[in-house]
Amino acid sequence: MKEGAGYPGAGVQWLLLMAWRDGKSGWRRLTLFMSSIILGIAAVVAIQSFSQNLKENIVLQSKALMGADYIIDSNQVPNEKVQQIIDSLGGAKVREVTFASMASFPEKGGTKLVEVRGIEGPFPLYGNLETVPETAAAAFRNNAGALVDATVMLQFQLQPGDTVKIGELTFPILGSLQSAPGSTALRSSVAPAVMIPYDYIEATGLLQLGSRQEYKYYFKSEPDTDLELLDERIDLRLDAENADLDTHTSTSERLGRRYDNVGRFLNLVAFIALLLGCVGIASSVNIYMKEKLRAVAMLKCLGASRRQTLAIFLLQIAGMGLMGGIIGTVGGILLQFTFPMILRGFLPFDVQITFTLIPVLMGLLLGIVMSVLFALLPLMGTWYVSPLQVLRIQDEPVVKSRRAILIILAMIMGCVYLFAFWILGDPVLAIGFLAGVLATFGILALMSHLMMRTIKKYFPENWSFTARQSLLNMFRPNNQTMTLLLAIGVGSFLISTLYFTKDILLDKATLESDANSPNLILLDVQSDQVAAVASGISDKGLPLIDRIPIITMRVQSINGRAANDIRMDSTSKVNQWILNHEFRVTYRDSLIASERLEEGKWTGKLGDSRVVPISISDNVARDARVGIGDSLTFNVQGLLMNTVVGSIRSVDWGRMQLNFSVVFPNGVLENAPQFYVLSTKAPDERASAELQRVLVKEFPNVSIIDLRQVVTLIEGILDKISWIINFMAFFSILTGIVVLIGAVRTSKYQRIRESALFRTLGARSHMILRMAALEYIYLGGLGCVFGILLSLIGSQMLALFVFEMPFSPSLIPFVILLPAIIGLVLTIGLINTRSILNHPPLEVIRKEVR
Repeated sequence: MKEGAGYPGAGVQWLLLMAWRDGKSGWRRLTLFMSSIILGIAAVVAIQSFSQNLKENIVLQSKALMGADYIIDSNQVPNEKVQQIIDSLGGAKVREVTFASMASFPEKGGTKLVEVRGIEGPFPLYGNLETVPETAAAAFRNNAGALVDATVMLQFQLQPGDTVKIGELTFPILGSLQSAPGSTALRSSVAPAVMIPYDYIEATGLLQLGSRQEYKYYFKSEPDTDLELLDERIDLRLDAENADLDTHTSTSERLGRRYDNVGRFLNLVAFIALLLGCVGIASSVNIYMKEKLRAVAMLKCLGASRRQTLAIFLLQIAGMGLMGGIIGTVGGILLQFTFPMILRGFLPFDVQITFTLIPVLMGLLLGIVMSVLFALLPLMGTWYVSPLQVLRIQDEPVVKSRRAILIILAMIMGCVYLFAFWILGDPVLAIGFLAGVLATFGILALMSHLMMRTIKKYFPENWSFTARQSLLNMFRPNNQTMTLLLAIGVGSFLISTLYFTKDILLDKATLESDANSPNLILLDVQSDQVAAVASGISDKGLPLIDRIPIITMRVQSINGRAANDIRMDSTSKVNQWILNHEFRVTYRDSLIASERLEEGKWTGKLGDSRVVPISISDNVARDARVGIGDSLTFNVQGLLMNTVVGSIRSVDWGRMQLNFSVVFPNGVLENAPQFYVLSTKAPDERASAELQRVLVKEFPNVSIIDLRQVVTLIEGILDKISWIINFMAFFSILTGIVVLIGAVRTSKYQRIRESALFRTLGARSHMILRMAALEYIYLGGLGCVFGILLSLIGSQMLALFVFEMPFSPSLIPFVILLPAIIGLVLTIGLINTRSILNHPPLEVIRKEVR
């Protein structure tokens, strides 16, 4: 019975008809695995569609987000050259000065760190200033009133007509500020805005030495103005004068890149869910094709060729992949409508959801391509089936070509790489993602394989029959042990890693519990106020922990080369922030806990040297392209000071304490104009509030940061981000569950046969259920344990190489995730097993079950 060249007259129509007729009898066995593809595609399409909508919204609303076509901003009052540039552009329509300060509410007796925004002119030039009542948006400019952030109004139960004290002035509150250009929900959480007229800023008395203020000038350009050309033409001139130009287009690009990073990560999480579904497809098709080998042999006996038999089943899988792609795409489009609600606290505007074509096409393409690719390996079995298989009583293993297997695996890896490259836009990162996926799946597969070999080698012969048989079930023909352990393990790995990473980030922000760790930071304390502020702290019975002097300065030259010359040099590798940044430096005689000396020699006190040895942080050394012995000249408020790099430090910027990029030795800056930062430790919220109330009343220029509130804010942000990521990781777990259901359903015939044989030999239904329960407990427990252990390794590497801090794993994944996964797997397995027990043993023995 030699295989023919092909069934005569068998065109595409015949192949489609045969695929349809054969698929009608077996579609139920593949439906659940199609569901896993649906889940992965829904996740990918939802993220892609929302990302596209987000980009479009940012572009459309970029002017409203900024409030102008472009802005010139500076940390100081514009000098003559900057003012000439502003005048040459037709003059600013709006000007604003912004700074952080404490505000007090006399009627309520409360204080709050706020962002004071002094406005002059018809702000904003685009968009709206949303207030309650609406008339307050215009009234506050003319009536010497204030607009207070809506959250602060709620926090202190303020009403229009109450007052807010800013520095030396008290303003009536005319309304609550709901939203304004330049503000975000995240920024408002740290320092909510209070708007007052620009003309009253100087009278508040808050703009003193050390105050960090920002002056902004808003412009409205002509419709045909080339903003990129304008930026190129004057930005370098502004940089030389410590000013900057921002256009609405460049701002929207930066904002888009910020959200792109989150979108890319979520896309990769969703893609992993899709890969899990593909593993399920490969497993189900493998079992499905083993049951179809006789049918394939029969087709070949009737004259069908290898290509024709392969095409029949390939069309079935492609059809189901297309159906999965359509359903998943529709689900993803609907799912994206939930994202604006989830991300409301992170977005500075409301996202308008519209239909986008590219994610839809991607969803349909992924459904077909991924299904066919991952089904090719088991489908290749049809190629090597002999027509004599029809006459053989026992099935013989189909030997596949190793070359064909390698080609198919290369195609799968190539497809995964291309998708990762499309998402990340970086070939190196895409290779890294591919390597990470292979490593994760490979380690889980290896651990599963070693586990099964260990059980075989050390099989517990003394266990009861039920317990022994439950272990043997994991090695039955057509078992799904590897598939289920991969699905459960990867899902558990994702969620555990995300949870551990959140713990690492929170640990970096957590305050130390010892008495020398401050939780209140007092900023902008003037030299003549230090003694009185320190006395106020002591009078409340609180310790004065730090008294840190701060001097402001800018880089004048690097290794004798002027900063302006470096700015104009397009080939220079010096980072621009080094040249434009106003450094706040200090002087002391020793390192602190968050610092470690990397190079050079620490100098605590200036000796006889004419050149001042300073210590700089490693990021400054890297961005300024300097090392030990190189020279830096600083402009210290008009006085030039020559220094040499004496040492380089690594600084843990994540520690909740004051860290500095540049540190001078004692004996150099004591007589320079300076202000101070003081710190103390309040035992509770009440003591903190009382100290703030007293100090703000006496020293209105002093800003106070309660680090416990900052930690609470960070924790809330991380919780929300973690929830979003876990929401996407849930698709991986859900995919694993669907793969589990499908595995049980696909191997249902084998289980029915086993069940019938056991009952024929005298086994009771409860014994069979107990065996199944133990098997699913093994699968759920082992898969989850493997995933959590792998996440522990990954989290330890993150802590060591990325966050550079110790990692103390939480027990939450073991206490909550592990029993939850085991319970879920057990429930699904038992529900499916009970349906198997409904078949009478005699019916199976007579081969009446199909």
